Formats: sequence, structure tokens, C-alpha cells
Amino acid sequence: MIKLTHTLTAAAIVMALAGCSQAPETQSTNSAAPAQAETTVADNVLLQDYKGPYGGVPAFDKMDLSDVMPAMEAAMAEHLAEIDAIANNPEAPTFENTIVAMERAGSAISNVYTYYGIWSSNKSSPEFREIQRELSPKLSDYRSKINQNEKLFNRIKAVYESDELATLTDEEQRITWLIYNGFARNGATLEGEAKARYAAINKELASLHTKFSNNVLADEENYVTYITEDQLDGLPESFVKAAAAAATERGKEGQYAITNTRSSMDPFLTYSTHRDLREKVWTTYYSRGDNGDEFDNNALVKRILELRHERIKLLGYENYAQWRLEDRMAKTPENAMDLMMKVWPAAIARVEEEVADMQAIADELGDDITIKPWDYRYYAEKVRKAKYDLDSNEVKQYLQLDKLREAMFYVAGRLFNFDFKPVPEGSVPVFHPDVKVWEVTDKDSGKLIGLWYLDPFARKGKRSGAWATTYRSHTTYDGAKTVLSSNNSNFVKGPEGEPTLISWDDAETYFHEFGHALHFLSATVKYPTSHSGVRDYTEFQSQLLERWLTTDEVVDQYLVHYKTGEPIPDSLIEKINNAATFNEGFKTTEYMASAIMDLLYHTTDPAKIDPDSFEREQLKAIGMPEEIVMRHRTTQFGHIFSGEGYSSGYYGYMWAEVLTADAAEAFEEAPGGYYDEEVSDRLVKYLFSIRNAMDPAEAYRKFRGRDANVEALMRDRGFPVKSDK
Repeated sequence: MIKLTHTLTAAAIVMALAGCSQAPETQSTNSAAPAQAETTVADNVLLQDYKGPYGGVPAFDKMDLSDVMPAMEAAMAEHLAEIDAIANNPEAPTFENTIVAMERAGSAISNVYTYYGIWSSNKSSPEFREIQRELSPKLSDYRSKINQNEKLFNRIKAVYESDELATLTDEEQRITWLIYNGFARNGATLEGEAKARYAAINKELASLHTKFSNNVLADEENYVTYITEDQLDGLPESFVKAAAAAATERGKEGQYAITNTRSSMDPFLTYSTHRDLREKVWTTYYSRGDNGDEFDNNALVKRILELRHERIKLLGYENYAQWRLEDRMAKTPENAMDLMMKVWPAAIARVEEEVADMQAIADELGDDITIKPWDYRYYAEKVRKAKYDLDSNEVKQYLQLDKLREAMFYVAGRLFNFDFKPVPEGSVPVFHPDVKVWEVTDKDSGKLIGLWYLDPFARKGKRSGAWATTYRSHTTYDGAKTVLSSNNSNFVKGPEGEPTLISWDDAETYFHEFGHALHFLSATVKYPTSHSGVRDYTEFQSQLLERWLTTDEVVDQYLVHYKTGEPIPDSLIEKINNAATFNEGFKTTEYMASAIMDLLYHTTDPAKIDPDSFEREQLKAIGMPEEIVMRHRTTQFGHIFSGEGYSSGYYGYMWAEVLTADAAEAFEEAPGGYYDEEVSDRLVKYLFSIRNAMDPAEAYRKFRGRDANVEALMRDRGFPVKSDK
């Protein structure tokens, strides 16, 4: 998943999809505020401009938790003073003195959010979570003061409705519309009690989102399953070593830790022969936020839904999803659900086939069981071996983390003309020794593009999953800015002195998140607001990049055995290709169940919702197979309840998959395949570099010559296709 950039112009704050957490209360027009900010800047590193090489870099080595609160206080004061100056400008509103001025404002808080985001996602602690709790409502107040600044909105509206608009560039016209629309859709047109209530709702939601996220993280940290040597049967050697190291880190020398993260849970469920332990690990993972203790999220979900519903009622919408999807590619929740329902029947039908195959294997082995959710991965792996003679652990021996990184660099060089070189150790500050940094340049001209930070390994205090973000995005309106991009993962680190081996799914995720980084690095836009994403489009580019993992050029050069150095055999690649759509029922169904539930939660009156029973009842109503659960159960569904980034928008992965499958066919039909120069040029020009400076639907048509076709997705997943291409 992509994490929103921390670049916070006034417009970006208003339109932000909850990618950032919260911040402190300040006065917007206090004459002392600028002086206070200046005093703090002198000795608070979080507020200072980036210094050093590469156009300046964050001083991660000087971060101190005690600086967070005063930095946020000062940064908010400074930004609100800048906003008031724009709003009260006596000159007539123009693009330059209103829109560009807003783009320019907020540099201090942008810097603070860079560091704040690191603590939130990569270095969380009980002390930081307490700061988050205090800052959440204050940050919400700060955003509301910008969003509900009537004078500011009137100036934005004046520019949007002016004759000047027609004289602006396409990008300038689009960001003016994005900013105007962002304000109008977020309460700027409300008055009196409605305006005050809107701000109060946002304030409470900010606190609830933070608490939801921290509750999930608490369960991930608190619930670790420790096993002993006699319980290791079936587990790969690499996993055993990593589990031993994880236990040692937690003071459990001689034991083996199965941490409560997907990267640890998934391989354990795939290989462990101990069914009782599989059930325990499965239950622990899928019960996050649902344990009836102080970290239980059920009541939070209910309250979040109630507040979101009340808020959109103030704006005149029927339900939250209707409001949320109005400016997305899907446009309406009906369109989003229609896409889901076109694929859902085929997905659950495939699950039925997969379960039948697994039950047959279990029966053949004499295992007196009926397939349960904690059995799915284990017996699916046996089916994979039986049907395709494909052993996931055998494949893993050829998937070295470092080699895959080099493969990604190769693809970036071929498609984007980028060159990656490691920066000298110590020349760029990092927030953890595991973080490495590369310099990115244009291969031909040598022009500096920016830096790429990589934080690949799981550790305590780091949220689960994988994500990408930027510490600075490319813009040119105030001089060209170099990009500071970052990829973050939760791979289980290999033993000391040995390479880290990952699964095929993890390798795809590695490429996926790198796709987000390339989206950042390839940008050619002028203004910060052009980086605001359209949620059901923004995953498309990264999903598409996964396709290059299986290209011959990558396979032949970079998928080599970690011991012998021998390339992966053609016979094994053939097995991988033959099994490409294997277990697609499981993968599609667990994802779609979450996406459908997201839409149902946000199109149903919250008064009728009890989260625990609603999840069960609705999944039963759509025919959810009992052998599978949602990929993200309600109480741990951070995409939609720890913020509003994906709320009513989790379907967007599927929407983007349609684009991905269709775009992939463009490469497959080209003479040069996935490295065809003409198609690659269009890819970079229209699908990566342009960001949100052009309507996504128009951008895709410029790349493909037409709209995407859902049948491409059905073909891609091996599902029945009713119509021809």
C-alpha cells in the first residue's frame, strides 16, 4: 500500500485522506506566533530546513521525541499565520497570490510530519503513542481552522470562477479545481452550528483513528506465540532460524517466536504440521483488535461509522461512500460494488474447487479433518506440489532480498533510465541501522533525481505490512526539488551472515512497493497538489510493476540460488508459470470480502450496525466460504479505520487491477514485450510521471487508446470470460 506523502500544503491538508495523524492547538493570528516559531526553529531539529547533500536531507540521526510537541505547536502556528496572510491579502485573488501562495505555505509542518511519520510507522513506542493521543484532537482543530477559513475559501472560489482560469496551464487549472473541490467537499460551505459540528466530528475522529491503529499495534506486539524445538516439524530452515532470532531478541533464548504479523503467520500456517499450533497462530492473528480487552476495537468501529455518517449528512449526502467516491474513478458506490459483483461469483466458485482439491489431499493422507481456515494454506501447499510439482520453499531459495533489489534497479534502468548507487555509509542520516540509502540519477545525463531509502525488516514498534512514502516530492514551482522516496517492509531478517529469503508473494509485494517509489521518482509535475492521489488509481502503477518480476531478463539474471549461485532452473520457472493462477480463489476472495465489507459499512445506516455481528451476517449473505476469512477483519482493518485513506476505497485495488491487467496486455501485444521502448515511453509519460496533474481516466486513454476492459482481469486470473476481448 501507498502511504501519503507528508508534504502538507494547505490544500493537501484539506484533501488529505488521513495519511497523517494529528497535531497541537495554536492561535492562527497571534502576533507572537511567528516569533515563537523562529525561536523554536533555532534549536528544534524537527522544524529546521533539511541540510546537507542532495538538496538537503532529514536529520534522522538527531530526532528526539521530546521535540515533537513543541515542533508541532510552532509549525501549526507558523502555517496558520501564513494561511491568514493569504486569506487577508487586500489584493484581488489571483492564481499566484492565492493558489501558489497556498502551495508554498507550510514548509515547517511538512518537515515535522516527515519525522512524525517515522515515529508513527517505523519507531512507535508507548511514549510516542501518548504524544499521538494528545496531538490527535489538536491537529484536527488546526486542519479545521484552514478548511473552514471562509475568507480563504472565497479567494479560492474567486480564482476558480475567474476569467484567469482559462489562461492557466492544464496542470494549473487542475490543481485549482482540486483545491476548490477539496474545500467544498470538506465543509467549507457550511455555516454556523453545522460548521462547528463538522469541526468537532473531525476532532473526535482524529483521536479514534489513532486509538484504532495503536490498539492493533498493541495486539501485534503483545501476542507472540513461542514454540519449542519439538514443535518445528515442517518448517523451513530459513524460517526456523529467523524465528529463533526473533525469540532471542525478545529475551526467549532457546525458543522460537511466531510474531503476530503476516510475514510470520503466513509461512507458519503454510508449513507447520502441528494443526493445533496452526489454529492458535491463525486465531491470534485474526483476533487482533477483537480480544475483548483494553485494546478491543469493536466500539471504536461503531463510533467511527456513526461520526462519519453524521458528518456527510451535514453536507447533504445519503451515505459516506457516496461522498467519498464522488471524485474517484468509480464515481459512485454502486459502480464500485458492480465491479466487485462481476468478479465475486467466479472467485467463490474457484474457492469451492480449491477446497475440494485440498480435502481430497487430506483424505488421501488419512488426515481425519474437515478443511478449516487455519488449514487452507497448509493443504493448498500440498495441492500445489501435487498439481504442479511446485514447492514454495524450493522457490524461496532463489528469492534473495538483495538480489531482488538489484532486479528492481535493473527494471528501473530499462524503463525509466534510472541508475541507483548506494550512498557512502554515514553520509545520509538514517533512523535505524537497517535503513540503507541509494542515490538515483538519470543514466544518460547523470542528473540527480533524488534518494531512495529502504527499511526492509520487521521489528518491534514498526507497523505491519509494506508501504511507500516520500520525505520530499518533486516540484519545480519554486525551483526543482529532488525526491526523497522510501520503501518500508516487514520481512523477517535472515540469520547473521546469511541472505534474507522471501516468498514469491513477498517478492511481488517488494516490486509493488517499489512501483510506488518509481511513481514518486519519475514525477515531472510543477506543484505539490499534483501529487495528491486518486485512490482507486494510485495502486495501479505499483500493481503493474509486479509484472516485471517474471520477465526473462529478471529471472535469468537475479533469481539465483542463495547457496550455489545457480540461476533458477527453467523447469521451476515453468512450474511457477503453470501455477500462476493457482490459489487465485483464495487470494481474490479474501481481498474482495474486505473490499465489499468496506462498501457495506459505509452505505449502511450505522444505527443498524453491530460490527461483530454485521461482519458475520453480511459475509454469510454474499456466500463467503467458511474456509476463508476477510484479509483484514473489521477490528484490524487499518486501511479504513485508522484513517480515511482507503475508507470506502479498498475496492480501489480491484479497480486498479483491471487497469493493470489491461495495461499488461498492451506490453504482451507489443513487439518488444515488457521492455518495448514505445510502450515503455507511454507508460512513463502518461501513467507515472504525470501524477494527478491530469484526470486519471484521460491519462489511461492516452496510454492505451481506450478505456480498460474488465475482461482483461478475468483472463488474468484464470476466471471464465463471458465476452471476447
